[in-house]
Amino acid sequence: MSNSKKMLWGAATSSFQIEGGASQDGKGSSIWDTFCRTPGKILDQSNGDVACDHYNRIESDVSMMKGLGFDAYRFSIAWARIFPQGTGAVNTAGLDFYDRLTDELLKKGIKPFPTLYHWDLPQALQDLGGWTHPNISEWFAEYANVVVRRLGDRIQDWTTLNEPHVFTWLGYGVGVHAPGHTSKQEYAQSIRGALLAHGRAALAIRAVNSNLRVGIANCWPIVQPLNDAQLDAARNLDQINNRIWFDPIIHGTVPAYAQKVLGAQGVTITTEDLKVIHQKLDFVGINYYMRLLAYAGKDPNRPFIMEHPRYEGAQITDIGWEVYPDGLRQVLAIMRNDYGNLPVYITENGASYDTGVSEDGGVHDEKRVDYYRRHLNSLQDAVREGSAVEGYFAWSFMDNFEWSHGYMQRFGLVYVDYANNGKRILKDSALWYKDYISKTKK
Repeated sequence: MSNSKKMLWGAATSSFQIEGGASQDGKGSSIWDTFCRTPGKILDQSNGDVACDHYNRIESDVSMMKGLGFDAYRFSIAWARIFPQGTGAVNTAGLDFYDRLTDELLKKGIKPFPTLYHWDLPQALQDLGGWTHPNISEWFAEYANVVVRRLGDRIQDWTTLNEPHVFTWLGYGVGVHAPGHTSKQEYAQSIRGALLAHGRAALAIRAVNSNLRVGIANCWPIVQPLNDAQLDAARNLDQINNRIWFDPIIHGTVPAYAQKVLGAQGVTITTEDLKVIHQKLDFVGINYYMRLLAYAGKDPNRPFIMEHPRYEGAQITDIGWEVYPDGLRQVLAIMRNDYGNLPVYITENGASYDTGVSEDGGVHDEKRVDYYRRHLNSLQDAVREGSAVEGYFAWSFMDNFEWSHGYMQRFGLVYVDYANNGKRILKDSALWYKDYISKTKK
């Protein structure tokens, strides 16, 4: 890889998925705490109360990262740890935790790469309307300001939101994620709220220090038409799923089909809105997992339908997603050709395979090793084509709470033995990745 010696290599996690400590040291309740206690929402009826207990194990977990040769670690900050009520009184103990984590990472030579929001909205704000509330962007900017004032002297790179298309659509549109609502109007309102929140957070971060770098992490599944007659369906899905999260921010425009979807629900992203949303991006985060096939639906309430490809010989991960490595190169070509080739971090990329512990005590996850090998080859192709890739974060550092799937899906490089006090075991994929990182730096 032409610039591999300059790239950052690491892995990613999120607060709710690994921290545990659900009410420890003054943390408030989040929408996922509530959602987990709603019958039928989590497949294994589990919750994030303990998760991987990372909250109490940062020293040993960071030492493990150091041993794997990570340059950087992408984590998220739990809004409800900082503001138990979402706004108002600050919980200094929550800030202290991320202060300790930051210092521990730096002590081990690992660059902290935080995300301010990875889906765990304070429940107190959801009670007021959550991402549909007119003041949500101001609340998010207040939260960003407090966190960055505490940590910005040591952390350079700040990601505002993680995968807003997921927490808006799955949370407010179809209800399979927290807060579990099924409302087209709330979905449209939450899109506008999240875009404004990103813009106001960017302004808040730079108000603390204009030299800090600001980005956003978007999941970008490659969208392809089911057949040649479905080009419009694929284009429309791409606009409302992917481009709505980049066009307003990077270009200051709203994709035509996305505007139509929002307008049908009485939501308009105005010129004044775009002045807030259209802030300079210092980097783009791309979370890549899959491709989707699109076709037009006969039901006017479902103008397009998306499917995961199923064909003879297809490789499918345990969560049901197709293994499609070339899609990573394709996404990076889109970023290069349509969005000015901004510096890019692959902020998530990985696969779920439920490979257990063998009799020899190891976890021999050959499928995951093959997944990473093929996707990193695709990443190399993109760099050779001219993509400005600055880093790569495997998803995820360790097995964790996988949202509505509970603990039934394992994405980690590190195996977590939940039945044995959360014991960590390096999988073969972790050892392979360690070797890969070492070789790229030579």
